[in-house]
Amino acid sequence: MEKDMERRQLIMVPGPTNVPDRVMRAMLKPMINHRGPEFKELYVRVLENTRYVFQTKSDVALLTASGTGGVECAISNIVQGANKIVVPICGFFGERLRDNIVAMGGMTVDVPVEWGKAVNVYMIEDIVKKEKDVKAVALVYNETSTGTKINDLRAIGEFCNEHDLLFVVDAISVLGGDDLPVDDWHVDICVAGSQKCLMTPPGLALLSISDKAWSVIEKSTNTFYFNLKSYRKYEKEGQTPYTPAIPLYYALDEALKMIREEGLENAINRHKICAKAVYKAIEGLGLAPFAEEKFRSNTVIAIRYPPSINDSTFRELLRKKYNVVIAGGQGKLKGSIFRIGSMGMITQAEILQVISAVGMAMSDLGHELKLNNGLSAAREVFKEAE
Repeated sequence: MEKDMERRQLIMVPGPTNVPDRVMRAMLKPMINHRGPEFKELYVRVLENTRYVFQTKSDVALLTASGTGGVECAISNIVQGANKIVVPICGFFGERLRDNIVAMGGMTVDVPVEWGKAVNVYMIEDIVKKEKDVKAVALVYNETSTGTKINDLRAIGEFCNEHDLLFVVDAISVLGGDDLPVDDWHVDICVAGSQKCLMTPPGLALLSISDKAWSVIEKSTNTFYFNLKSYRKYEKEGQTPYTPAIPLYYALDEALKMIREEGLENAINRHKICAKAVYKAIEGLGLAPFAEEKFRSNTVIAIRYPPSINDSTFRELLRKKYNVVIAGGQGKLKGSIFRIGSMGMITQAEILQVISAVGMAMSDLGHELKLNNGLSAAREVFKEAE
C-alpha cells in the first residue's frame, strides 16, 4: 500500500500540474528570515523574473494565496473606483469572476456567451455603448471549464485603452503557456497562479499592475490582506507585508529560472505544439473536442464523452490502472466532458502517455477507439515541429 502511494502519477488536470524535480528540490533549502537580506535577494530576483513572464515593465505583486485569492485581490483593489464592470460569462470561471465582483460590492454587466465559444471585441463594444458609467472590463482569458480561450484579447485591450476602461484579466491557467504580453495588449491587472503553466506547487498568486490601475487602487480602502498599496510599500524594502510561503518562493524562483533558460517564446511554442498533438490525437481516436475549433485552448483540452462512458468510472480507471489523472467537467458540463491539462512540464512523452491511457481505458470499458490512429496523429505533429 505504501509503495502504491509513492508511485508518481502523471497529473494532467488543469492544475496543479507536474512539478519538475529541480523545482521540488528547491523547496528543501533552509528556512530564512523574511525580513532579512537573504529573502530580499530572493524576492528581488523572483519579481524580476515574474515581470519577464508577464512581459511587463510595470509593477508585479506576489501573494501567498491561490489563484482565486489573486482574483479577489485584483477586484477588491479596484471595485470602489470602478463599480460597474463588464464581465463576459463563457463558462464556470467567468461565473466565479462575476460572483467575486458582486461579493466585493461591485456591479456587473454580464455578457452571456454560449459555452464552447468565446467573447469577441464587438460584443464588448456593444455593451459599453449601451451601458452608462462602465469603468472596467474583467474576463477569464482561458476558460478551463470549457477548454476555450479568447482570441480577441489584444483587440479588447486596445478598445479598453482607447475608452479609458480598466482591463482586468484572469490568466491563471494560461500565463507562460500562450501569448500574453500584458504591456503590449494594454492589460491593467493580470492574475496568474503558480500551479499551472509555471510548474510550481499551488499556493502563490502573481499579479501585474499598470500605472492606470494604480490610479484607481490608490483610492481604494476595500481590503486589508490583499491591499496592493501595502505590497508596493514593502517591496521597496525587499519584503512582503505579511509572512510569505518561503518554500514556495524558492520553488517559483527555480521554475522561473527554467523558463528563462528555455526562453519564454520557446516555452509557449512547446505548449502550442503539445496542444495541437492532443487535438489531432483526439480526432484520430474518434472523439470530439467540446470547444469550437477557433476558440480552442492551448492549455486545457475539453473532450466530449461517448454516450457509453461514465465519467467517474472512466477517470477512476485511468487513475488506478494507468496512473494518469485527468479532470471531469464542471457546472452544467459535469459528467458530459473530460479535460486534459496540457500545461507546465509537458513534452511528447507526457502527451503520448495520456493519449495511450485514454484509449486503453475506454477500450477496457467497452468503447473501442482507434488508438493507433490517435498516437500516429500526435507523433506526426511532434515530427513536423522538429
